[in-house]
Order: sequence, then structure tokens, then C-alpha cells
Amino acid sequence: MVFGQQLPQYTQWSFHQMVMNPAHAGIKNCLEIHSIFRTQWVGFEGAPKSGVLTFSSPIKTKRKQYLSARHGMGFRFETDRIGQFTTNRVNLAYAGHFNFDKTNRLSLGLYGGIIQMGYNPNGSVTTVPDPVVSQEGSFLAPDASFGAWWNGENYYFGLMFQQLITSEWPSIGSSSKFRLHPTVNMGYRMKVSEKITFLPSFMLKVPPRGPLAMDLNLMLDFSNRFVTGLGYRNTDALMIFAGFKLSPRFTIHYSFDFTLSDIQQVSSNTHEFSLIFNTCKKENTSTSSCPLF
Repeated sequence: MVFGQQLPQYTQWSFHQMVMNPAHAGIKNCLEIHSIFRTQWVGFEGAPKSGVLTFSSPIKTKRKQYLSARHGMGFRFETDRIGQFTTNRVNLAYAGHFNFDKTNRLSLGLYGGIIQMGYNPNGSVTTVPDPVVSQEGSFLAPDASFGAWWNGENYYFGLMFQQLITSEWPSIGSSSKFRLHPTVNMGYRMKVSEKITFLPSFMLKVPPRGPLAMDLNLMLDFSNRFVTGLGYRNTDALMIFAGFKLSPRFTIHYSFDFTLSDIQQVSSNTHEFSLIFNTCKKENTSTSSCPLF
């Protein structure tokens, strides 16, 4: 019997909030497309490989008054492979955004869609023949997540409940099922100078059968063009970040995880790449970074 988290993890989560939180659908007044590819524990047999693509857009409606509620929509496709398991997830998102003043905003969102999960027994070895382990299986199940987001001018808080529908795994295992995964995160923006911004962020994941996982990231942004920093994940790794704005529309990020757990005996490297496209208009000439909200 094995217990562990069922969802892929991403080192660059602070730049791609909508991967986890549907409340980010249409949060900006422009179209955004985010993509991530992650290969974890390079060289380890059956190691996780994950990828995700998100799309976000505001819903254009006539606002009755200044700072009245806005709405957004979005899409997420995610694929994750670990060992003999492959999971594909397709979700549509809706979010409502409610401003209390020019800088303080509450956003609430929902993901709804389907999960396709498959198990291929090739490569599975047991000391005693086990008909459950040797049986190939695949199924579809409903999927839903809830997200909440609050941000001011220089800080944010996020709350997510992923896999709200705890469907069982038919034809895979005898007592396995999807389980609820709560997550909270937060971040702050501190202006060091006209060209340098300090961006600390924190995330706490609560898998139902595994240890608490905490990410702490400390990043510096230079002239809203280049970002670099360090991170630490208590259950796994030391992380290094780098990102560069190729143009007003495109931004690229790379992160490297150095494994600290016992897995480092066979693999100490994890790589993650991401690309962001947006149609956001530059509203001012400030070089102080605001990549998160």
C-alpha cells in the first residue's frame, strides 16, 4: 500500500497561478496563455513528466458603474505521467472579480471538466502474482476545483480546493480514488529601488495522505525585464529561478530543482520550462515589477 499526492507539482507556480486557481480566469483585462513543461528526477525510472496549458480571457460586458463586478473565463489542459499511470485533465473555468476599491479585489472561480486516467501494467513487478496490479485499466471521471483570491496593491492570498469530486478508480486498484487537495499561497511585492523589486512568496499544500509540502520562494525582478531567485521545498528540493521578458508579449522562465531527499542517490536534477503570451497593454512607464496580480 502506498500513500502520496495525486497532483503534479510545479516550481514556477507563482508565475502561473491559473494552473491551480480558477479564480484567475480573466483577472487581467487581456488575453493570457501560459504553458509549462516539467521533467522531474531526470534519469529515475518512471519519474514524473508533466505539462499544462492554460488560456484566460475577460468576458466583455458593459459595467453599470465604476469598479462593478467583472467576469472571466478560461481553459486548462494538463497531462501528467508517473510510472505506469497517465492522467489527462481538461477543465473550463469561470470567475467573478469584485473590487472593493482601486487596489483591493476578491476573485472567486470554479473549474469543471473531466479526467482521463490510465494504467499500463508493463514494467510492474510483484513478488507474488497479483491480478489487480497486472490488469490494464482506463476510465473517465468528472473533475471540479474551487479557488479564491484576494489581492491588494502589493500582496495576495490564494485558497484552492482541487479534486472536489472524489471519484473512485474503476478497473485500477481495489480501494483507490481521487481525494481532495487543499492548497494556500501568498506573496508580497517590495520595491527596493526604481528598477529592483523583491518578490517573496509562500505555498502550503495539504495532500490527504502525505506530509505537508511547503514552498518558499525569494525572487528579485530587474526593470520588469529579468527575474531571478531561489526557492526551498521542505519535502524535496532547493530551487533556482530565471526568467526573461523576450518582448511585451512573450516571457520565458526556467527553473532547476536540486533534489534534497533520498531520491538524490539516483537523480538530483529536475528541469522546468515555461512560456507566457499576453495581449496586456502597458499602462504606465514604471519599471517596478508586478508579475503576479
